[in-house]
Amino acid sequence: MTTPRDLLLAMFRAAVAAADPMLCVPPHLPRPSVTGRTLVIGAGKAAASMARAVEHTWAGQLGRVEGLVITRYGHAVACEQIEVVEAAHPVPDAAGVRATERMLQMVCGLRADDLVVCLISGGGSALLCSPPPGVSLEDKQALSRALLRSGADIGEMNCVRKHLSRVKGGRLAAACHPARVVTLAISDVPGDDLAVIASGPTVADPTRAADALAVLAKYRMDAPANIIAALNATQAETVKPGDVRLAGSDTLLIARPQRSLEAAAVVAREAGFTPMILGDSIEGEAREVARVHAGIARQVVLHGQPVEAPCVLLSGGETTVTVRGGGRGGRNAEFLLALACALRGQPRVHALAADTDGIDGTEANAGALLAPDTWQRALTLGLHPTAMLEGNDGYPFFERLGDLVITGPTHTNVNDFRAVLIEPV
Repeated sequence: MTTPRDLLLAMFRAAVAAADPMLCVPPHLPRPSVTGRTLVIGAGKAAASMARAVEHTWAGQLGRVEGLVITRYGHAVACEQIEVVEAAHPVPDAAGVRATERMLQMVCGLRADDLVVCLISGGGSALLCSPPPGVSLEDKQALSRALLRSGADIGEMNCVRKHLSRVKGGRLAAACHPARVVTLAISDVPGDDLAVIASGPTVADPTRAADALAVLAKYRMDAPANIIAALNATQAETVKPGDVRLAGSDTLLIARPQRSLEAAAVVAREAGFTPMILGDSIEGEAREVARVHAGIARQVVLHGQPVEAPCVLLSGGETTVTVRGGGRGGRNAEFLLALACALRGQPRVHALAADTDGIDGTEANAGALLAPDTWQRALTLGLHPTAMLEGNDGYPFFERLGDLVITGPTHTNVNDFRAVLIEPV
C-alpha cells in the first residue's frame, strides 16, 4: 500500500517530469537556418538541458550550429557543440558577467537570414549579468542580496534588475536584430509573464525605470548614489512594446507550473485521492501562505469542505521570505515549518513543499516533508518550531527530523510545488 509520504514524492516527481526539456523543447524547435548562421544562446537553471534537447532534435545538422548557454553551478549537462558555462545564482558572479559579454559579442553583426534560438528558464536573471556603465559587479551583488532579503516578489526584483542591465528587458533580442529570434521559455514565475521570466531578455518590457526606483523606495532599500544615477539615466530604459528591433522575435512558452500541477493531479487521482488545484501563481510571504493552506486543510478534516478526504491540495507559484533571523533554509522549508506551527500535529494531514529545480534557496535540498507527528517528534528532539521559524531556520529543522527532500539539480524549473494530503477518516 502506498504511504502518504510515497504518494507526495510520486506527485513531485510527476510535476518535475512534466517540465523535462527533452519532452518540451522538440515540438517547438524551428529548423536551422538554410542560408545563414544558426546560434543557440540562453540562460537559466534548465538552459543546459534545453541545449542538449536542441542537439538531440537537430542530430545530423549540428555542423551548422554554434552557441553558448549559461546555467547555475552544478546544473550543467554535456553538449557537443553548444558551449555550457556555469555561473552563480541567485547572486551573480564574474563568470556570469564574462559569459554574458561573450554572448553579446556572439550576436553582434547578425543578418536577416540568421536564426537565433534563445533558451530561457528561471534563474536567468542572475546568470545573465552585464551591468550598465557606472555600476560594478560588486554593486549588482550587493543589490541582489538586499533584494533577496527584502521580501520583494519576483516581478519587483526583476523590474529592478532589468533597468540595471545591458541584456535584460528585451535588450538581448535587440542586440540580435535583424536576425530572426525564437525564444523557448520555461516559466518559473506566477502568471507565466514572459517579460518576467529571467527578466525577459528577448521580450518587450512595459515597466519603466521609475518603477524600479519605486521598488527600492517601497522596501526602504538604501541604494548607493551610482545605482540611483544609473536608474535615472536615459539608457536605463528597457526595450518597449512596438520597438522595430523586436519585429522578428517570437517567444514560445513550452513548460509552465499549471501543467506540472495537472501531472501531479493525475498521480493523486490514480491513487484514490481527489486533487484540488488551489492555483499555480500563489504569491506572498511563505509563512502567510502556509497559514492559509493550514486553514483549508483543517476545513477538509473537520467539515469535508471544499472537498472531502481523501484529497490532495496542490499549489504552485513563488512565495517570498522576509529574512528576520540568521538561520538557513529556502522558501519551501519556511513554508513547511510555518505549516507545522499552524497545524501543530493535526491528524491525517501530510505535506510536501519543494522547488522543481531541486534546490530550495541556497541549500542542497529541494524541499521537505511534513507529517502529523512532525510537531511531536521535533519537541522530543529538543527543537522549538516557533522559535526556529522566527529565525528563518527551516533547513536544520527538517534535517534533524530526516525529512529533507534531496534530488540534486533536476535540470528544469517551473517554480515551487506544494501538496497537502489529507487522509480518509
